[in-house]
Amino acid sequence: MVDNITICYDKVEAVKHIDLEVQTGEFVSLLGANGAGKTTILKALSGLKRISSGEIWFEDLRIDRERPEKIVTLGITHVPEGRRIFPYMSVLENLKAGAFTCTMRDDFQHRLDTVYRFFPILQERREQQARSLSGGEQQMLAIGRALMAKPKLLLLDEPSMGLSPILVQEISEIITNINRQGISILLVEQNSVMALVLAKRGYLLQVGNIVAQGDSDSLMRDELVKKAYLSGGIDTKS
Repeated sequence: MVDNITICYDKVEAVKHIDLEVQTGEFVSLLGANGAGKTTILKALSGLKRISSGEIWFEDLRIDRERPEKIVTLGITHVPEGRRIFPYMSVLENLKAGAFTCTMRDDFQHRLDTVYRFFPILQERREQQARSLSGGEQQMLAIGRALMAKPKLLLLDEPSMGLSPILVQEISEIITNINRQGISILLVEQNSVMALVLAKRGYLLQVGNIVAQGDSDSLMRDELVKKAYLSGGIDTKS
């Protein structure tokens, strides 16, 4: 999927010659501290940031030269850090905005019903302005809006940020259920314990380089990952 890409800001390399892959239906996490390059990679995958070298492929199509709206139509949607909902639009209007790829009324209603099954609270709040929702509800709306595009691959950037532990657990369960419906997920998350528990496989980024990768159980036992990201947060022997 990601073949030897380098991404620069001005002349500074933010991501350096990395390879990364998400198989169909797979749940993969991307770990690392602030500034490691995680968000930059998601932006490159969704067409929001041009790569300097390398290639990005999705379902046998090279996409690193495509515009963001084209990439959405191919089946990749991006839930950015900070939610980025439309605050003065209603919940339903936000969801409609995510369905710009939909051309048939019946298909739109099916997508909307699917989102409401994942997030019943959004149906209850559908006429409210998005800014009136709680932080957790706004995150649900951001994910729901992305699902309205009927993605094959969902890019999630820090979905637990700013949420209470109870809401983090709720969002985690919903993300897992989304993946069980066959939607591939690439999760960027500073909550490394959450990311490794949810995902089957992961990559660890440090200063734009992948320094560790493997299945989640192996990463939990990796000394570098344990010392830097899991200290006291999980029993890696269990």
